Amino acid sequence: MFDFGLRIRELREQHHLSQEELGLRVGRSKSVISSYENNIKLPPLDVLTDMALVFHVSLDYPVGIDKEEMLSIRALSEQQKKILRTLVAELQDTSPKYAGLSDRQIFLLDSLLKEFATP
Repeated sequence: MFDFGLRIRELREQHHLSQEELGLRVGRSKSVISSYENNIKLPPLDVLTDMALVFHVSLDYPVGIDKEEMLSIRALSEQQKKILRTLVAELQDTSPKYAGLSDRQIFLLDSLLKEFATP
């Protein structure tokens, strides 16, 4: 059976946060964070969402649906987001690969270098 409190405690400890520090980040007291970790209370959706953002995980992860970490691209420009989404699609492509880089991969790498090197 899934242990929500343990998942929250593990995430908090992985991020080197005390219960008090996590509480400050999500607008709750140390005792409330403790009650979440001890499965006495479940956080409301807004607090759970804030926790996911603090821990850089999908909202599914704290509730045990998904075990994959996520990376937030919220602070990136639309062009940077577009390049990264295209790169992810390219990496997920399972069609047979050629030796070396394809023209598309070279284009993506060039785009990444140009976009992220510009201040």
